[in-house]
Amino acid sequence: MDVAAVRAYLTGLQERIVARLEAVDGGRFLRDEWIRPEGGGGVSRVIEDGRVFERGGVNFSDVRGDALPASASAGRPALAGRAWQATGVSLVLHPRNPFAPTVHMNVRMFLATRDAEAPVWWFGGGMDLTPVYGFDEDAIAFHRACRDALAPFGAELHPRWKKACDDYFFLRHRREPRGVGGVFFDDLAEGGFERSFAIVRAVGDAFAGAYVPILERRKDHPYGEREREFQAYRRGRYVEFNLVWDRGTAFGLHSNGRAEAILMSMPPRAAWRYDWHPAPGTPEARLHERYLVPRDWADEEPEA
Repeated sequence: MDVAAVRAYLTGLQERIVARLEAVDGGRFLRDEWIRPEGGGGVSRVIEDGRVFERGGVNFSDVRGDALPASASAGRPALAGRAWQATGVSLVLHPRNPFAPTVHMNVRMFLATRDAEAPVWWFGGGMDLTPVYGFDEDAIAFHRACRDALAPFGAELHPRWKKACDDYFFLRHRREPRGVGGVFFDDLAEGGFERSFAIVRAVGDAFAGAYVPILERRKDHPYGEREREFQAYRRGRYVEFNLVWDRGTAFGLHSNGRAEAILMSMPPRAAWRYDWHPAPGTPEARLHERYLVPRDWADEEPEA
């Protein structure tokens, strides 16, 4: 088990992704190095008010402690009280253009140790796409990129982790998906450390190719105030999920991580309306009818 190799890969991944995104936006991601008093720290790379990104963050963290937080040890009573280390890269990108989808990606490793006992480790991660105005071409391409990244490790992984993504990124209080999904996995240790780490690298390395072509297709699409208002409304749903259901947000805050880095996932502009529904036959209604419904996008062809 080579934790140093995982850390080196993740810091390199952060830099590669930031460089690719800066080339698209034309602006620079600021660099904010931070230290967690209880142990560890990280590097936040953040852009705000860019030409393409209204807000975006690509964060690396490597935090540790003497006793596993309750949010991480729930369901794992044997790990309670162990020393722990959590290392990962997490990103969220909120483009300015309502036709360019929000995206999230995360790859991480967790390690729990105790003297005289074998260490317990696992990997997790995934990526998912959250459009405001959906396009079949985008959903299909994103899901096929996820499927292709996992294909070398067995055909069974993509359908299993695609369903896990649909199940996880679901607003239970709204009874609706957050977006069109992608892949999501946690507690990955099957097949040993090298195989698990290889899967994580495949997912991380696939991100830019999965998302940047979609962004480049949509970033200059014409839009007006109506589309911006609907974008703010849908971003409200994103806020609800991250603050109510997301385990990563809860872990970061409960473990006294840097709040600014954890909450960079929040969009800069969001809105809520009381019991509002889009009018039938509108593009806004089409999002709910076609795209906020679980579909096997990787196996589909664009609608005629």
